[in-house]
Amino acid sequence: MSSLITIVRNKFLEAIRSVNPPARWKILVVDDHSQRLLGAVLKQFDILEENVTLIESITSIREPQPGFEAIYLIMPTSQNVDRIIKDFSNTKQYAAVHLFFIEGLPEKLFERLTSSPAEPHLQALKELFLNFNAIEAQAFSMNEPGYFFSMYSPPRTESSYKPARSRLEEDLRFMSKMISNVCIALNEFPYIRFYMPSSHQPLGPLKPNAQTRPPPPPEGASRWRTNLARGSEARAYESVETDFVTKLLAFMVQETLEEHKKLNPDFGKVDPARPKATLLITDRSMDMMAPFVHEFTYQAMANDLLPIENGTKYSYKFQSSMGAYEDKVAILSDADTTWTSVRHLHMREAIDKLMADFNKFLEENAVFKGEGAANLNDMKDMLANLPQYQEQREKGGHMHLVLTPALTFSLHLNMAQDCMALFEKEKLSDIANVEQPAYERYPKSCATGLTAEGKAPKSLVEEMVPLLDSREVLNMRKVRVIALYIQFRDGVPDEDRRRLYQHARLTLAEQDAVNALVHLGVRIARGPTDKDTRKRIKQKNTGDEYELSRFKPALRSIVEDQVADKLDPVMFPYVKDAPSAMPLSPRSPPPQTTSLRSQKPAWHRAPKASVQAENRQRMLLFVAGGVTYSEMREIYQLSELLHKDIFIGSTHVVTPKGFVDDLKVLDLGGAGSKALPNGLRDMRGEPKSHQQLYDEKYFVQDAPPPQRVAAKPPKNLAPPRVAAPIQLSPTNSYQDSVNSSAPSVKDEKKKKRGLFRFG
Repeated sequence: MSSLITIVRNKFLEAIRSVNPPARWKILVVDDHSQRLLGAVLKQFDILEENVTLIESITSIREPQPGFEAIYLIMPTSQNVDRIIKDFSNTKQYAAVHLFFIEGLPEKLFERLTSSPAEPHLQALKELFLNFNAIEAQAFSMNEPGYFFSMYSPPRTESSYKPARSRLEEDLRFMSKMISNVCIALNEFPYIRFYMPSSHQPLGPLKPNAQTRPPPPPEGASRWRTNLARGSEARAYESVETDFVTKLLAFMVQETLEEHKKLNPDFGKVDPARPKATLLITDRSMDMMAPFVHEFTYQAMANDLLPIENGTKYSYKFQSSMGAYEDKVAILSDADTTWTSVRHLHMREAIDKLMADFNKFLEENAVFKGEGAANLNDMKDMLANLPQYQEQREKGGHMHLVLTPALTFSLHLNMAQDCMALFEKEKLSDIANVEQPAYERYPKSCATGLTAEGKAPKSLVEEMVPLLDSREVLNMRKVRVIALYIQFRDGVPDEDRRRLYQHARLTLAEQDAVNALVHLGVRIARGPTDKDTRKRIKQKNTGDEYELSRFKPALRSIVEDQVADKLDPVMFPYVKDAPSAMPLSPRSPPPQTTSLRSQKPAWHRAPKASVQAENRQRMLLFVAGGVTYSEMREIYQLSELLHKDIFIGSTHVVTPKGFVDDLKVLDLGGAGSKALPNGLRDMRGEPKSHQQLYDEKYFVQDAPPPQRVAAKPPKNLAPPRVAAPIQLSPTNSYQDSVNSSAPSVKDEKKKKRGLFRFG
């Protein structure tokens, strides 16, 4: 299937390769954000291989290079446009300019650019629409954990609802553009469906409030049954009750894609060999159990237990052949084939596969004679005696650092050992034994009420209290157990909750984390006569053989129902293009009864055997407010099981500890959090346009003037050099299998707007 990382890498390479100056060599100009996107999928070496002699930052003081043409790979900000104009106002910075904007350039900036002194030097202008982070082959992220607080933090006063909603709508606009970039990169104009919960009102700043609700209909207004007859005032007044974050986001994405379609008529044309894609937009409140459950598959468990930075950077100690320990920093990415082969396996299976692969490596390389490794300790001893774990290889005249299998095995050996040591030390088996029965009875429609052995479990409270009383169990894990129990019970009496806190000896901040569940639609308090209010999403038992890994995120059921054409159209309505329904209005409530089961859209039909894998139907999911590693795992497994190309994205990736820490300060607007130490941004003052907010988001200060004049570069071309170093990429170097389809650029001036716009 298509890899997002490969797609983004190829598009960047096509842009660079499309510039072929007569003198062969060219200069690449980047800004901080485009540099991070580029460095995430391409190594510096791969860029220099494309006849790039110099990589410069647009914010730095640059020496004029009038003998070379330049590629500007930058964000479409007002400051960057001004910098381009400045490059050609007094002096000629480069011989010619080829502009590649990471996403769409606004019309006003285009007009400013084409009426400036830089216009005669412009050879091409293209919008790439690649402003998203392809973190895995099937996963993308905004890397915006602060949006969690924008979505769910409750306004503190009645008067703060309106500015809080304005702030959220601004953030949703950025989300919609990022989702649209992914769709454009895949050339998909999908059906769009969104999650509409029935158990709670809109959350955070979207909670119905007098400040944000349109005025009520006039006295004596008609109250007929149909929406049309009741009048627009009544519909607008009532629509606030269904203004969920998912709904607003879905309509913004639809609007953005429609605007792009108007300018690019070929966008999203249906390929007869590939059915039209579907985009499902949901949010963190749909499944509040997934962030708390202890997972025992390799990637999820490692990110829960080990100090892994941003899901990719892991520091550990490697024992060399001399017996000394060396500090190592490893990057966990799709470039590590060992990592990708085991990350979604249960830890037991992952360890077995690591040992099998290690023994195969020993056999193929004749490193050791005799028997191979029988356990992790054997692997550790053998690795310590390997003479070499990294080497320098020459490629294209440059020395390249290559990690050998020995270092890879050492990395995953350390990770697996550390995870299992913590599993034993922190009594995770006992904790999971409490969690899993709760999960099995959570969706009552699928309940068995039995343990893995088929026996009736004890009272959950009887099993839970000893864990809460234990001083050997970390408080963070107690918070998770209590949060799961409250959700299992759909709320508990206030006195019971107080006693749970007392048994666990939770701090006030940890109690705040549990209490904050209410801001994500969870009922935490329950009276003696209260009935269940939450509509359960059916969980399907997959027959997992591991007793402590029976939990499956709700997202799995959603995807399976979508593919089977059984997804509830009330819980997941379409924005438009529904097979049997008229398009919705953003200010109208969702339809009450609509059956899609009699309609068989194209994506429902099973692919023929002759259909190639690259033409499989795609599905995209976006989880606003954070996605878990367990949900990412399910997407990979479902892609293989259902024969679909499924991609998942989010504002950010959450770990259990990070999620609990964010809940602690949710009432404070994120103040004190890692993402927003100072809390949500102030909304006082004059409202700002989207372009002003965009400029602020991607603003980079220009470098200060140099203290002394730098020596002029020699006339003869020096070996390739880099003025603004690109961060090393975790991905593999570009392989020769990529075929660029970008046309060569003509030397003639292109003054016509159409040629500039999408040259």
